[in-house]
Amino acid sequence: MTNIEKELTYKTHNTYSTLNSLKSTTENVWFVCHGMGYLSRYFLKYFQVLDADKNYIIAPQAPSKYYLSPKFKHVGACWLTKENTVLETENIMAYFDAIFEAESIPHDKKLIVLGYSQGVSVAMRYMAKRNIQAEVLVIHSGGIPNELTKADFRYFEGKAKLIYGTDDEYLNATRIKNETEKAEKLFGNKLEINAFEGKHEVNVELIKKLVY
Repeated sequence: MTNIEKELTYKTHNTYSTLNSLKSTTENVWFVCHGMGYLSRYFLKYFQVLDADKNYIIAPQAPSKYYLSPKFKHVGACWLTKENTVLETENIMAYFDAIFEAESIPHDKKLIVLGYSQGVSVAMRYMAKRNIQAEVLVIHSGGIPNELTKADFRYFEGKAKLIYGTDDEYLNATRIKNETEKAEKLFGNKLEINAFEGKHEVNVELIKKLVY
């Protein structure tokens, strides 16, 4: 018997969540990619501290949903695994394209792209593949994809901020050193590093400081 894995294309649907309204007083549009185990509508809670009149937040939803242990009652989601990573990345890039097309973000708004934990990889890959020009790229407690190079961000004119907790249970001294070096190679003097006292968690105070 011959086991053959085949590939096909089909139409799919997904949701995404938003917070506040995109209006004339909006100054900043945030595109925020959640970490593993989140749903986009719950990830938005970290951005409720921002001025609603000035900030509009778009949170895409990772497509792969699963029940969270130990009780398997709540649902979470993840972006990518090591299985068919290239193909799945292309699917996510097409999904992000559809969100940007649907939202039609005006050019006079400042775009802030934030990836948290696993969301860092898809946020940065999307920026690199589509040459997304953001005012700020926030790399929050996640790993930078190894395949990205300085050339991928040569177009980038904004600022990059690397944020991590000094007590992050998923980081050690070697990992922090490696991620810092990768970020410095990609962004050079456009990079700012913010280490905070805390674990693997979204730092709301640093998020607030991005626009205040």
